[in-house]
Amino acid sequence: MDRSERGAGGRPADIRNASHTATAAVDAQGTVEAWSPGATLLLGHRADEVVGRPADTLLDARVSAATRRALLEDGGGAVRTVMLRQRDGRTVGAEVLAQPWVDSLGMTRRLWVFARMTDGDLVDRDLTEWSFDQTPYIGGIHGPDLGYVRVNQLARTMWDGTEDELIGKKPAELMPTAEGAEMEAAMRRAIASGEPVYIEQVSRMPGDALAHPWAGHYTPLKDPSGRVRAVHSLAIDISERYRAQERLALVNRAGNAIGSTLDVDRTAEEMTRVLVPDLADFVTVDLLVSVLTDVEPKPGLVFSSVTLRRSAVLSVLDGCPEAVLQPGETEEFPDFSPHARAISSHRPLLSPIVGDQEFVRWTELNNIQPEKYGMHSAMMVPLRARGTTLGVATFVRHRNPADFDDNDLLLAEEITSKAAVSVDNALRYTRQRGTALALQRSLLPQRLPRQSAVEVATRYLAADTGAGVGGDWFDVIPLSGARIALIVGDVVGHGVRASATMGRLRMAVRTLAELELQPDELLTHLDDLVDHPLMVDDDGEEDLDADSVIGATCLCAVYDPISQRCTIARAGHPAPVLVRPGGEAEILDVPAGPPLGLGGLPFENLEIDLPESSLLTLYTDGLIESRGRDVDGELARLGRTLAVPAASLHDTCERVLSALLPEQPEDDVALLIARTRKLDSGHVATWDFPDDPVSVGKARDQALRQLTTWRLEEAAFTTEMIVSELVTNAVRYAEGSIRLRLIWENSLICEVSDGSNTAPHLRRARSTDEGGRGLFLVAQLSDHWGTRHTANGKTIWADQSVPLPDVTDGRRDHRHVA
Repeated sequence: MDRSERGAGGRPADIRNASHTATAAVDAQGTVEAWSPGATLLLGHRADEVVGRPADTLLDARVSAATRRALLEDGGGAVRTVMLRQRDGRTVGAEVLAQPWVDSLGMTRRLWVFARMTDGDLVDRDLTEWSFDQTPYIGGIHGPDLGYVRVNQLARTMWDGTEDELIGKKPAELMPTAEGAEMEAAMRRAIASGEPVYIEQVSRMPGDALAHPWAGHYTPLKDPSGRVRAVHSLAIDISERYRAQERLALVNRAGNAIGSTLDVDRTAEEMTRVLVPDLADFVTVDLLVSVLTDVEPKPGLVFSSVTLRRSAVLSVLDGCPEAVLQPGETEEFPDFSPHARAISSHRPLLSPIVGDQEFVRWTELNNIQPEKYGMHSAMMVPLRARGTTLGVATFVRHRNPADFDDNDLLLAEEITSKAAVSVDNALRYTRQRGTALALQRSLLPQRLPRQSAVEVATRYLAADTGAGVGGDWFDVIPLSGARIALIVGDVVGHGVRASATMGRLRMAVRTLAELELQPDELLTHLDDLVDHPLMVDDDGEEDLDADSVIGATCLCAVYDPISQRCTIARAGHPAPVLVRPGGEAEILDVPAGPPLGLGGLPFENLEIDLPESSLLTLYTDGLIESRGRDVDGELARLGRTLAVPAASLHDTCERVLSALLPEQPEDDVALLIARTRKLDSGHVATWDFPDDPVSVGKARDQALRQLTTWRLEEAAFTTEMIVSELVTNAVRYAEGSIRLRLIWENSLICEVSDGSNTAPHLRRARSTDEGGRGLFLVAQLSDHWGTRHTANGKTIWADQSVPLPDVTDGRRDHRHVA
């Protein structure tokens, strides 16, 4: 039959009408009972040589059992391409139609119709057979009952059986597991839907030591009418793809999990948790001791022996019994150790452990027993970032029987490099944070000044976050007249820049406080400073990135222990909390001025009388503000905490921090709590004099008598000179009455007030001048002197040291020291 006799699809148009058609009749027992002349022409066998013989003997030995059953037993007309035996022993390819019919006795007989195939037909048929049998995947054809009809070479190898042995067997019979049942379920879905079904499963096939991931393709085979007659199965080992997906997933998990904090040891722990057990059974991370210092290491250093500090260790075994070092411990590793070799070479090492003599030498030296835990493969990967080696990560397998390969090494390198960057960031942050924290602490008050106005307790708490140290600060500044200034502020931002800015603002506040300004005036001057940049670039433009302050808040309170009056102003800062003796806490309604740096907006004072032993609490917003916290609720909690009496102010501070702060605060906190005191009349003496020269002598006399009362006779001469010069200046240059006030607290303060707003100036008098030496003498005789303006004029004051009080004298008591 030539190709012109083929119908659509490449099959013979009608093999019974072909010119070289031969026929044979086969009875129910499979015996030839009739043989046509065409059959003799095709195969060479005469009728008398064939009739009575089994028809199966006409088929070549290579014809499968399934094909034999189709030709001899199937109820429908089966068409098969087979190799037939000729009389001379050769074989010939033919298509055989086995058409059954029932005779008059009810017996089923078959008419075999042979159609010899041309060479082209044979090549096509061979290609089809070769394609099915030689495909590099496990394949087969299953009938409607899911039993095998055809089995290719790899399937026969996997199931360890011949095709005859496998024909009719179902997957669940060959593999009685959940995976086998899943295969059959997929085939049934393909038959029912008429659409291909794809599944993936991890299963251990017969003959495999380990389970493998497999992909199953189940395609329904349909006849020309669309009826599903069989299912083609194809099983593909997707281990490589699966491992690649696992490696990619592991890299993704590492990217998400490693570096969530800026803590060095926690970053190392995150790395071990990602890698155990997915990559290794035992992982350690060791960092060079030299990189853990405050000095950043230089790249390109050459190492021989190395000193390492263990940062993290993790094992599939409870308690990490394989570990020689525990986190935090340090050890020196010799030059031949795998750790030192990886660090000095800057390259990873892949070791079989047992076959690596240097590895064995090191394990023996450190009393490590790889065979005890079944260690059989190890990798040493240096942690490198920005050209600097930070340490080494060690990977070991003992539970996983597979040795590390090059792909595992590449994976370990990639994850280790990500971890190294995170470790390097953590190290750099730690150094920068340490620098900023040291700078900030150096700029904060190291000790509180001696003063009698208030008892003070303070706390500063730096938040342990990646943002760096903030710009919170506090200060306690003694002022003239025994007054005290309490300051709390907060600079926007974090890091060294914020700390430096805080230092500049604190110094500015101290300088402005020395000018004896009211709180609102102080904040106004401070606002002008913040509003103007401190540097310009080469083009004369404002250098906002260098030294300009990007924003700050501040609260200033000045308390006078004599009048017990407190004056408060704030610039964008949280309002203070006041607790009067025996009362409840209240948030003072201090006018809310704008934050520093906006410029042009006024600040207002709140003046309030404070009974002795009142608690005034100043704080920064980190105490009451954070994500998920209600500010009003936190303020109420702060008030309740402050209202509960405590043994000391330090205990009150600790109680406040414990009650309001979460375990890991998000922002820095500065807290200042002051308990007010009263400087009673026994320590203050005041006299009023007219602006008459006679008043100078009277003022001296009153001052000397008061010093005698206080038993400060040793200061009589100096005080007499100061009072004389200050009152003389007031009589000479001012108008109206003159007031002299002596205050004895930690020092002796002499104040002279008049109605003039003109501030005196210290000058050097010439030898021919008759005056001009009064303030010069005051400056020489006193420790400090100055001028402050009041609503009715000015006050000139001078402060001098006096002997410490005598505790045995009932008229004297200890001066209060904060």
